[in-house]
Amino acid sequence: MTTDKEKAVVLLSGGLDSTTVLAMAMQQGYACYCLSFSYGQRQTVELAKAKENARRMGAVSHLVLNLDLDKIGGSALTGAIAVPKNRSAEEMESSIPVTYVPGRNTIFLSHAMAWAEVLGAFHIFIGINVLDYSGYPDCRPEYLAAFEKVANLGTRAGVESGRSYKIHAPLMHLTKKEIILIGKALGVDYSRTHSCYDPDSEGKACGRCDACQLRLKGFHEAGLVDPVVYQ
Repeated sequence: MTTDKEKAVVLLSGGLDSTTVLAMAMQQGYACYCLSFSYGQRQTVELAKAKENARRMGAVSHLVLNLDLDKIGGSALTGAIAVPKNRSAEEMESSIPVTYVPGRNTIFLSHAMAWAEVLGAFHIFIGINVLDYSGYPDCRPEYLAAFEKVANLGTRAGVESGRSYKIHAPLMHLTKKEIILIGKALGVDYSRTHSCYDPDSEGKACGRCDACQLRLKGFHEAGLVDPVVYQ
């Protein structure tokens, strides 16, 4: 498939945020090349959602890369560490939780940067934000600005093309409520997304981990019912 549109690489996890970002990039007229990762995460159901949404929403291409971050470990998402449940908002904000995956966004953005250089794309979209998040250091504006600088200093395209890489994080300062309302206006089907850190064997969300609680809070504040199936 060929297109005259400006190309963009969209990091797509299959979750609420990244699916909304894909819809936003599509609405802005970009030809979207979606990038997902099988990195040893326990919530592999999200990959099925990512593949489905990339196809349904009209991505030009969808690439899934295999990374063995579970061999590094150090996270409840990739190792035999219990996922925290039923935490209060104060607890979520108090420290970086064990669901933090060491280096994850740096690793993901590095791969997105490499693919963007091959594609001739200078736009990368990522669904991180600093309001309704679990304290991850790689979801902050200063981190993103630093990585954008790396992309422009450390690639042939960034040095020789006369163009600059731009990393878009359109959800950066939005609450889950605001994200959901934007997605609904763009026609995102949230029943086809997955956010839970600890789903059961059928892929049903637990409803009690940080990600589920933030998601449910967002739908409640938006005056909507979360359409995914919970345990």
